[in-house]
Amino acid sequence: MTLLDTARRAIDTGPLCDPCLGRLVADRSFGLTNDERGRSLRVAVALDDDVPVADLEPDGECWVCEGESARYEEWATRAERAVGEYDFSTYQTGTKVPPLLAENDELLREEAGLDPDAGELLKSEINREVGKRLGRRTETEVDFERPDVLVLLDLATDELEVQVNSAFVYGRYRKLKRDIPQTKWPCNECGGSGRKRGASCDGCGGSGYRYDESVEQLTAPVVLEAMDGEEAVFHGAGREDVDALMLGSGRPFVIEVKEPRVRDVDPADLEADIDEFADGKVEVTDLRLATHDMVERVKGLDASKTYRMEVAFEEPITDEALADALDDLDGTTIHQDTPQRVTHRRADVTRTREVYEISGELESEREATVDVHGEGGLYVKELVSGDAGRTEPSLAGLLGVGAEVTALDVLDVEGEDEPFAKPEFFRETDE
Repeated sequence: MTLLDTARRAIDTGPLCDPCLGRLVADRSFGLTNDERGRSLRVAVALDDDVPVADLEPDGECWVCEGESARYEEWATRAERAVGEYDFSTYQTGTKVPPLLAENDELLREEAGLDPDAGELLKSEINREVGKRLGRRTETEVDFERPDVLVLLDLATDELEVQVNSAFVYGRYRKLKRDIPQTKWPCNECGGSGRKRGASCDGCGGSGYRYDESVEQLTAPVVLEAMDGEEAVFHGAGREDVDALMLGSGRPFVIEVKEPRVRDVDPADLEADIDEFADGKVEVTDLRLATHDMVERVKGLDASKTYRMEVAFEEPITDEALADALDDLDGTTIHQDTPQRVTHRRADVTRTREVYEISGELESEREATVDVHGEGGLYVKELVSGDAGRTEPSLAGLLGVGAEVTALDVLDVEGEDEPFAKPEFFRETDE
C-alpha cells in the first residue's frame, strides 16, 4: 500500500486533523513535524485526485485526538507556570491518555491498514511537542533518565502535576565532640513521640530523641534551608559509635533534599554556614553538588577504617607483652560474633574481618594507645575486649588480661574503590 493509499483511507475515517494524519507515517520521514507530514499528505492526495484541498479538510473536531493536538501551546504555558517556583536545568514531560483516545489511536491504524505499532502514538507526540515548547520557554534540557522536574499531563482530568526530584550534596564530616550520633536517635521509652502515658517522657525530656544533637541535625537543616526544600535526609558511609570522634579526612556523606526550589547553591558558602551552625561540634569539607547515584555509592562504600583507641587493662602489663600481642594481631583474620551491645538491633551472626595493620604503646602499666587499620565492619572495641569470647583472637585474650576501650577516635575512612573523584557523580554549578 502506498503512502497516498494510506492517507486516503485515514482521511475517509472521519474528521482527522493534520497531526493525527501525520503520526501514521512518522517513522517514514525525518525532519518534519507530524502536523507538517499530515498537511503534506492531504495536499498530495488532493493533487493526485484532482480535488480542492478544502474538500479533504476535517469538517469538525478530530475524532482521534478530540482536539488535543491543538493544545500543545496551552499545555506548555500551564507547565511553565507550574514549574516557575523551581530552579532546574533538566526536565521531562509525561502524558496520561484516556482509554478512549488510546483506542481511537489503535482504530485509526486498523482503518488505514497499518500495523498497530506503525508511526507514532498520540502520547509520544504530546510528550515531545509540549516538552520541546517547555524547554524553549525555560531554557532547559530534556532528560529521559533522571530529570530535575517531571511534568505530568492528565488529559482525562485536564490537570497538570509537577514531580520534583531530590537534590544532593556530597561531602565529608568530622565529628569533634563525643556522644553525638550520626543521625537522629528516637527515644526508646516513648518511641520518638516525646510523650509517655499522657505526660512528657522522662527519658528524653519531651524531645523525642535519646540525644539532643546528631551530625544530621547539625548539618542537614542548613542545606535544607539553602535549597528551600520540603525535607532533608542524611546518608552516611557507615557510622562511628556515638562516643567516638570522627577525625582525619572525615567520613563521606550525602544530604538529600526533597522537592528543592533552589539547586544552584554555592558549596563553599554551605561549608561555612554549616561549620558556623555546628559551633565546633562538627565540621564539613569537600562539599559538592552530586547526583542521585552518589547516595548508593556512599551507602555501599566498602571502606577500610583507621582507629586510635585509648585502652585500659585490668592488670599491669609490660611493653614486651603488648608488642607480642599486637604482632599476633597484625595482618590477622578476626572471627567475630555480633557484639552483645548490638545484638538487640542486628542479626547474631559470625563475621570474618581483616586487621591490616595494628600498633601501640603503653602510656602506663594499665593504659595504652593503640592504632588499628582494619577492614570495614571490624568491631574494634571487641577486638580489644574479646567480648566474652565472641571475638577471636583479641588483645585481651592474647594478653590474658581484661581490656577495655575507654576512648575511640576514627582517623580515616577510605574505600578501596574510591568513587568520589568520578565526575559522573557530581553536578556542575553555573559558576
